[in-house]
Amino acid sequence: MDQITLVDVYAARDRLHGRVRRTPLQASDALSEVAGVPVYLKLEHQQITGSFKLRGATNAVMRLTGEQRARGVVGVSTGNHGRGLAFAARAAGIRAIVCMSELVPKNKVEAIAALGAEVRIAGNSQDDAEVEVQRLVAEEGMTLLSPFDHPHVIAGQGTLGLEMIEDLPGLDTVVVPLSGGGLLGGVALTLKTINPGIRTVGVSMERGPAMVESLRAGKPVFVEEVRTLADSLGGGIGLDNRYTFGLIRDFVDETLLVSEAQIAAAIQHAYRHERQIIEGGAAVGMAALLAGLVKDPGTTLVLLSGGNIDMHLHQRLINGEEVAL
Repeated sequence: MDQITLVDVYAARDRLHGRVRRTPLQASDALSEVAGVPVYLKLEHQQITGSFKLRGATNAVMRLTGEQRARGVVGVSTGNHGRGLAFAARAAGIRAIVCMSELVPKNKVEAIAALGAEVRIAGNSQDDAEVEVQRLVAEEGMTLLSPFDHPHVIAGQGTLGLEMIEDLPGLDTVVVPLSGGGLLGGVALTLKTINPGIRTVGVSMERGPAMVESLRAGKPVFVEEVRTLADSLGGGIGLDNRYTFGLIRDFVDETLLVSEAQIAAAIQHAYRHERQIIEGGAAVGMAALLAGLVKDPGTTLVLLSGGNIDMHLHQRLINGEEVAL
């Protein structure tokens, strides 16, 4: 597959029916007051595995051939893709290995193992973990399912865009977390194909925003992975990126960066005013809105993409503690 289209997204939705949750849309009075426009929250952190990643992983697993199923799947993950992949593989009755770096929070590692996948910790970055993935592909013939740069994964994430536009037909601006670009790429492709007038905004953290730095350079570049509250947005986009760099470049109107303090404030806001528990990577869109970075957005949808935060860390953030990374 050289190009992902809206047809692929609709096919993914048919495939995912009954296997993933259609997550709610909720109006936010507090954010609407801050932004001066109607603001809605897409509660994807309430997905079965606690993040959007289940959509892409399930769609990709369901597209495997019989031979690929027999050899099993492998992926590199900052946590949430591994959880989605482990869940999807278990449902399909196939072997899964998830490779992660030392930077992945312990709660996410344990959750993946609890779903029956084999966990391998390799090095201090996603790039280090990727080396082990490539070895498993070369030596054991396992199928690599990328957390973002894979057409079936992207199409699965794009199903979120269908839900957004169906549940909020008057949507003007959508604000989505941006990491490797599988989520925003799929959502932006879907929304822009249906209605080119919808404004798409991607938000990353200031600490290691690989896709944003690559866009600035005009090509995929290496960006050092460092600790951040938005741990699920960490890692590079791959110097040989085939899909997501082009999708973000072509279908996303604007990218923004938020600080660690802004992310912490958004996690606090989500809990205190929206009654939602979200992880740092899911809080970046809300952080951008609270900081006034999204200008003249009109009717706005903010995607809360995951809720798999370490609860001890969450409690410290809610209590206003300064968290050392």
